[in-house]
Amino acid sequence: MAEAAQEDLIRIEGNWYFPAESLAKEYFQPSDHKTYCPWKGEASYYDVVVDGEVNEFGAWYYPTPLDGAAERVKQDFANYVAFWHGVEVTE
Repeated sequence: MAEAAQEDLIRIEGNWYFPAESLAKEYFQPSDHKTYCPWKGEASYYDVVVDGEVNEFGAWYYPTPLDGAAERVKQDFANYVAFWHGVEVTE
C-alpha cells in the first residue's frame, strides 16, 4: 500500500511518515475526519481499504503544518502519510 526507501521516510514521535508519491492510491479514500496537534497543526485522514475491508482513519497527514513544525522535525513533512489502527509498517 506504500513503499519507500528508509532515507525517504520521516520519523516523528515514533511514527514513520511516507512521501505521498509512495502510496498506492487505490487503497486510500479521503475521510472528513480531522484532528489537531498543538505543534503540527490540523491532520487530515484517509480510510484504508484492502480487499473491501475499510480501516477507518487508518492513515493521516498534515497538509499544511504549523509554522515552526518543519524546523522542529528538521524536515518539511507536509503531505507525508503515517499509519495506525492496525496498519503495520515493516522493513
